[in-house]
Amino acid sequence: MATTAKIHAPLGAATILHVVDTFYATYEKAIEWNESRKTRKLLSELSDAQLDDIGLCRADIRNV
Repeated sequence: MATTAKIHAPLGAATILHVVDTFYATYEKAIEWNESRKTRKLLSELSDAQLDDIGLCRADIRNV
């Protein structure tokens, strides 16, 4: 008959994991925000005709 070992993580390991996960999620969101910021900046430098060529208008830039 096989027995299952009841192995528990060391005290505080779960807390450390949550801190690392939170840090990683925050880092990922910062990267996404910066990429969107750079894209909006580049799009805002285009002329209205260029924006029209790619199917956007000035009001659409803020939703990127």
